[in-house]
Amino acid sequence: MPRVARDSAKRAFDVVVALAMLMFFAPSLLLVALLIRLESPGPVLFRQARGGLNGRPFTIYKFRSMRCEEDGETVVQATRADDRITPVGRFIRKTSIDELPQLLNVLRGDMSLVGPRPHARTHDEQYGGLIPGYALRFRTRPGLTGLAQIQGLRGGTDDIESMARRVRADIAYIETWSFAGDLRIMLLTAPHLLAAENAY
Repeated sequence: MPRVARDSAKRAFDVVVALAMLMFFAPSLLLVALLIRLESPGPVLFRQARGGLNGRPFTIYKFRSMRCEEDGETVVQATRADDRITPVGRFIRKTSIDELPQLLNVLRGDMSLVGPRPHARTHDEQYGGLIPGYALRFRTRPGLTGLAQIQGLRGGTDDIESMARRVRADIAYIETWSFAGDLRIMLLTAPHLLAAENAY
């Protein structure tokens, strides 16, 4: 198991920062939950099975941003003009506020603050059979953000090569991991989110 997956300082940092962020964002999280509840029927949180450390499935939490979601044999990625996305949902997706409930996943140990972004299980199966070395990204906990994200490789993927570039970045992160590298990725995440054009 690579060092990134067993470093106790990384795990301690995850817990402390996730707790601090949850407390800091608590009023905003409550407001978003209320807006989602008022805007359309359905649960406030969206839950979906994702691949975690060593490929073990876990349930990821996100604010619900669509009128309906899929978690079956076919998972349809959101598109730029997707009419399933609500007005509130479009805002929280664009700003990545919909991802904040994943701080609970970090506390549970399902995820880390920094690591490869977890994909839907059906996408793991699809791309795992098409991209050599795809399973190597499971050697650490998935993250809220990662090296691929600050390189502009976030959002929907249009083709196999786009996903392959993301996977190569994930593997590079695992093989060259350092605590300083995690801090750099976290600091660069906000500017990249603001500049991203493929988040919708």
